[in-house]
Amino acid sequence: KDRPDVRVMTEIGIIAQLSTSRLERTLPDGLSAAQFGVLTHFMRRGGTETPAQLARAFQVTKGAMTNTLQRLEAQGFVKIVGDETDGRRKLVTLTAEGAQAFNAGLGAMKPHLDGMRAAFTEDEFKAALPFLQALRVWLDENR
Repeated sequence: KDRPDVRVMTEIGIIAQLSTSRLERTLPDGLSAAQFGVLTHFMRRGGTETPAQLARAFQVTKGAMTNTLQRLEAQGFVKIVGDETDGRRKLVTLTAEGAQAFNAGLGAMKPHLDGMRAAFTEDEFKAALPFLQALRVWLDENR
């Protein structure tokens, strides 16, 4: 029959698809879900990373990440410079414009997030977190 582990992963997949679709309809013109994900990553973690580090973090090819970063750089949302210690590497940082784009994207999502918050209690969200965080850690450690 329906195994709980399979059902959980199916639900997560459907939730991911629905939320990505909603996000892409909501984001300001010219900003994709993939690009917003990179902005979110930098807003959460800060710092400087290489395209290879970002590709690993997002589980995409280096080519796909390079494409996303080039689009973000063209919009002024990230700065890409050569690594002074290793001329073969590039270093990526978030710009002030990138932080503004992230905040604009978050602002555009606010009505949807407010509706979601109204549909569920804070306790329901809190109750879901331990399992989801543990599952994310396990999946990350077992890539």
